[in-house]
Amino acid sequence: MPRVDAGFKDRVYALVAQIPKGRLMTYGQIASICGNPLAAWEVGQIAHMGPKDLPWQRVVNKQGGLASAYTWGGFEGHKRKLEEEGIRVSKDFTVDIEQLMWWPETKSN
Repeated sequence: MPRVDAGFKDRVYALVAQIPKGRLMTYGQIASICGNPLAAWEVGQIAHMGPKDLPWQRVVNKQGGLASAYTWGGFEGHKRKLEEEGIRVSKDFTVDIEQLMWWPETKSN
């Protein structure tokens, strides 16, 4: 039985497209907002195969770690893309996720 529904990927794409420059989200955070808090791994797979025009560099792990398998150059490529946006990346390829985490505004009724 799949861990995500048929629309999960499209919700991930839509959410990632909204992450503002200079801000970040985690795989688990995206999974949760998109309907399945246990699907962080699936978000990573979607990111790996997803459209190149989305800001995948703005997605990191829950400790603020960059992706070793970042499609466009591994750790170094991920670091370069974030630094182009003014995000400081440490020597161990991590960012201050607490400071940089972005949460989309929720719609209130």
